[in-house]
Amino acid sequence: MYCRLFSLSFLFLPSNSLLNGLIHNPKMSNPYSNVDIVGDQESEDGTEPEAEEDEEDSEEEGGGGEEFIPVTEWPRFLSSKEGKKGGEGRVCLSAGEYGENSQGNEWNRGDIEGLFCSICMEAWTTTGDHHVCCLPCGHIYGFSCIHKWLQQRGTSRKCPQCNRKCTLKDVRKLFASRVVAIDGESQKRIRSLEANSISLEKTSAVLSKKETEWQKREAEWQKSEAEWQKREAALQQEVHQLKEKTKYLEHLIDVQSRTFGCAPSIRGLQVPLGHNLGSEFNEQGPFIFQKELRVDGARLFDVDASSKNLLIARRLQGLGGTHFLTKMSLVAPYEREDISLPFGTKAVRDLHICPSDGSLALLASLGKKLSVLSTESNNVILAYDLPAAAWSCSWDLNSSHQIYAGLQNGSVLVFDMRQTARHMDSMNGLTSNPVHTVHSLHNSTIPSGITAILSASSVGICQWSFGGSEERPFLVSETGNQGVCISLAYCPNSDDIIASYRPRIDFSNEMASSQPLLTPVTGQGVQGSHVHLKRAGSNSYQKLGVTCANVNDVRLPRFTIMNIENHVCLFASGDELTGELVLQKLPSFTVVQRVTLPKHPIHDVKYSHAFDGGLLGCLSEDILQLFSNHALK
Repeated sequence: MYCRLFSLSFLFLPSNSLLNGLIHNPKMSNPYSNVDIVGDQESEDGTEPEAEEDEEDSEEEGGGGEEFIPVTEWPRFLSSKEGKKGGEGRVCLSAGEYGENSQGNEWNRGDIEGLFCSICMEAWTTTGDHHVCCLPCGHIYGFSCIHKWLQQRGTSRKCPQCNRKCTLKDVRKLFASRVVAIDGESQKRIRSLEANSISLEKTSAVLSKKETEWQKREAEWQKSEAEWQKREAALQQEVHQLKEKTKYLEHLIDVQSRTFGCAPSIRGLQVPLGHNLGSEFNEQGPFIFQKELRVDGARLFDVDASSKNLLIARRLQGLGGTHFLTKMSLVAPYEREDISLPFGTKAVRDLHICPSDGSLALLASLGKKLSVLSTESNNVILAYDLPAAAWSCSWDLNSSHQIYAGLQNGSVLVFDMRQTARHMDSMNGLTSNPVHTVHSLHNSTIPSGITAILSASSVGICQWSFGGSEERPFLVSETGNQGVCISLAYCPNSDDIIASYRPRIDFSNEMASSQPLLTPVTGQGVQGSHVHLKRAGSNSYQKLGVTCANVNDVRLPRFTIMNIENHVCLFASGDELTGELVLQKLPSFTVVQRVTLPKHPIHDVKYSHAFDGGLLGCLSEDILQLFSNHALK
């Protein structure tokens, strides 16, 4: 019936004697215990009720002092429903009974002060019969409780707590939604805490501002430190480049001193242009011009000596030009036929005719495809999906059904054409640089059951062994620190190897101005080198010679080694400065012939010894020139 109010607007505390009686003696006897009061009736002996007499005695003895009334035994008037059962004005001693039923359960003073009516121990309300009200002395009660209390006291009407005399007219209702008393000491403490909080917030703001400033300074210091580290790295790189340049120049001086029998100064560094013919050839050189063919957009080609055909990889001019192959006959009238490639093949990076079966061609493309083409049906008969773009490919010289692919991510995959689903072996490279050249090696010096290949990337040439215990390729260190490897030529018949390099750094303008070139500049090129190696065992190589050369500064050219009669090996390469095809005798790198080309740069050079004694092809910009070896005819 009554709703409890936990937040009050004013708090009027009961007397000390009352609360002391509650706290210290919760089970003290109530002067009104065992007494029922109905209206203003007197007791059977004609005297006032016991409780009233006790109050009067207390007032006389204490001179109007407060009496000790335990809160747990204060009388509570019955509600209207209870009054119907027992009559109006009946006093219910449920509070005392509650105390008896809850033995040992003592009330705390702070828990009850200002919250409940001190007569019925129920929460007062803002409306209804139990409306909150007060007496002139200031004590607060529920209206129904104090009204019945005073009405039953007759003429001796007093406040139940302080015994101050009052009448029914003195009862005043309090119209407030909440009654709460503010503790002055607590309020002062709250104000003090608020002031301390404001002070702490100001201090925190100052500290936060200082922290932000320190973080800003720290960021500036870190930025400055990063700049200094960057400058230090740049200086270290510059020092390293200068050291490399010095070593390279010393190397060139040593190479030319040994090759040409002189020791020129740095200002005179270059390759001589005059013909230096060997005794095995006449003054014209070993090869004579045979035919010039126009092939627009050509970049790669290979020779099929068995069917006397050329297979050329081309691309149509214009944005988004189509990539396709052209099969051309080497017999007049040089008929040609274009071969379309499957969708998504993209640019062909490498092309090789099968050495054991001229009807098959191997293609490596940037469309992540390794394809086998039938030159008889002009269709792709087998295609493998690759994890990265293919930059190179090769047939295995010891097994007709095994092929290799060098990928853009630096790895090499091995395929068996009898397994069309996927590769059968793979190996990661030493770096993630693209493998731009792959050559299969003969098994003459390799243990049984193991296949080996030779590859080239920008870091140099590496040997890969599959089928053994090796997990990584090894770098062929015999080449030395020549620079960036841009081409690799291999002759299976003689095991001769030539790796071409260009310098890792460009010469500065000051250095270039101090080294005037004696050769006419007809193309974009830099001074590089060719390194001649020969296999000396399964995993060893012998360095036979080094010569300087004018190589392309951007492209990856393709050169070839020709093993001709009398066990003479010639190396065919392009000179980027003169625009010539240069033929040099190995291992001395003696120049035996220079052929001026109509266009440059040179894209691809191939040689076939099985075609009319020897056929040399040189593909430059849209022009394919064919040369025959007249010395063998």
